[in-house]
Amino acid sequence: MSRWTNPEEWARLCSGEACVICRQGVPHDVIAELESCWVTMGEESPMQGYCCLVFRRHAVELHDLTPDEGAAFMHDIQRVSRILQSLTGAVKLNYEVHGNTLPHLHMHLFPRYVGDAFEGGPINPRAVKGPVYAPGECEALKQRVRAALAG
Repeated sequence: MSRWTNPEEWARLCSGEACVICRQGVPHDVIAELESCWVTMGEESPMQGYCCLVFRRHAVELHDLTPDEGAAFMHDIQRVSRILQSLTGAVKLNYEVHGNTLPHLHMHLFPRYVGDAFEGGPINPRAVKGPVYAPGECEALKQRVRAALAG
């Protein structure tokens, strides 16, 4: 059952009042703070190099952003995607914005690889069985992403 079947709870989530990110002040697994968003990356990923860009103020839809905020968010997305592709060697990056589970604007970036588990179809993070990183591999990638963002 989706959260929007309860109109009162959905309204609280969309307003930011019940938003877990807003209540905590930041999302989990933040590795960098950019002009408009936080960059998150964690061990529990559906594929190597996956990251999520979470808009820093509470917004639900892209059209909730001012023109300047939209431009800043797109700039951050382009910057991170360029770095991810360079560091991971991905042949393609997939971008997804949903918000139906957590209505706080965020974009998922999925590096795609030849022979990845989802080749020829959509990404289904729930289908991933087990870790996608060897010990220390995720931390090493986080450090490389941080360094590239700082440079």
